[in-house]
Amino acid sequence: MDINNEISLRLRFHKDIPENADVLRQKFANYTQIKSNDYFVKIRGYHIWLNLKGPQKKYYSPHLHLELEPTSPTLTNIRGLFGPDPNLWTFFMFLHFITAGIFLIFGGIAYSNYILKFDTTFDFIIMILMVIVWFLLYFIATQIRRNGNNQMEYLEDLYKEILNS
Repeated sequence: MDINNEISLRLRFHKDIPENADVLRQKFANYTQIKSNDYFVKIRGYHIWLNLKGPQKKYYSPHLHLELEPTSPTLTNIRGLFGPDPNLWTFFMFLHFITAGIFLIFGGIAYSNYILKFDTTFDFIIMILMVIVWFLLYFIATQIRRNGNNQMEYLEDLYKEILNS
């Protein structure tokens, strides 16, 4: 998967595997028994998470969420989603909501000041700053994703290794 040509911050993929979903789930369950210092596997139903742990885990470390969807008794569709650490993702969403909220509040204030024939310069400056902050958040998120590229490839290799076991 070439992640440098992707615009989205959370990379997705689909793959059809000619095996039963329960057999695939059991392959991942076997890997939960292996005590590795590099990763751990968590399984809930047909949802599987591959996470990094130990000294390898950084604030930008991704995780891989797999969803096994049985399409027939001998075919399973696997949906994969690379995502950032949930705490980091929540923090970024919080910053986005704060930025959007400030933009909307000052948009309303600017409209009121315009109707009342007051100066709106300060309001528009704040709104422009919020747009700049929004773009800055996007570029920071892409840099965080770029930092985690090698770890994404490691998780993808681990996923393929488990499938081939």
